[in-house]
Amino acid sequence: MQVTKMHGLGNDYVYVDLRRERVADPGRLARAVSDRHRGLGSDGLILVGPADTAEADVRMRIFNADGSEAQMCGNGIRCVARLAVERGMTSANPLRVQTGRGTLAVRWRRAGEGGFEAAVGMGVPQLACETLPACVPGVAPGASVVARPLPPGFWGERGAEDGMDRGGLTGTITLVGMGNPHAVLWCRQVDEVPLERVGPFLERHAWFPQRINVHVAQVLGPSRLRMRTWERGSGITMACGTGASAVAVAAVLQGLAQSPLQVELPGGELRIDWNAVGEEVFMTGPAEFVADAVLSPELAREAG
Repeated sequence: MQVTKMHGLGNDYVYVDLRRERVADPGRLARAVSDRHRGLGSDGLILVGPADTAEADVRMRIFNADGSEAQMCGNGIRCVARLAVERGMTSANPLRVQTGRGTLAVRWRRAGEGGFEAAVGMGVPQLACETLPACVPGVAPGASVVARPLPPGFWGERGAEDGMDRGGLTGTITLVGMGNPHAVLWCRQVDEVPLERVGPFLERHAWFPQRINVHVAQVLGPSRLRMRTWERGSGITMACGTGASAVAVAAVLQGLAQSPLQVELPGGELRIDWNAVGEEVFMTGPAEFVADAVLSPELAREAG
């Protein structure tokens, strides 16, 4: 089986061209190739193939490192656009990609020596609690969760309160849907927050029936943010495009920053444009090839 490894700001996936390959069990294959010791190593698997709607040029399906399927990936969709253009699937610009969140438009351009940059219309943020979905006590149907104080003892449910004062977490939470659910926690210093504990605790909290992506973020200036991410099903990652979009939306909603925003992630920077409720989010960033590879027969068998 031929595959391609790509990354957007270090958020890396293994890509399979479904015009050439057959994958009967993508969840199983995702777990196999994502293993950073026995596989290729990645945050997950993305399948790219013909769209099944006339409204799109190509279709993408995303599977996390644990085999669960996600609706959307901002860094992944930029790589899908580059793969589709450079492997002759389409030359459309904007390029329309069918995702679990619907069909999204990607405007792309070649940048510098062999570079590639893509601007993605990420859709209108979902703010009503039930659309994420989230079940937060005391929040009425149709209401949003913006800078909501966490209840006393929240982190103590599993003894997780130890060290939660590190990094200066503010004690509030904001929830934003970008086709997948996100929780944003503001802090004084993202590098000091014990994300390896905060992330899994929130990801599987009872408030979130389909789990949730978790981000700790700090304000660096009027239009500059810094963040770190725990992605559901994958753990700590170098970057998250939908997460950066959610953090930017949270910052604007709370009056902490204004668009356009530069968002610093461990893997690099993204530009996020968003001004007001009801408007679409636009994300701009790079997409990079790492390698083409042929899976060993043992790994290829994981495809079913």
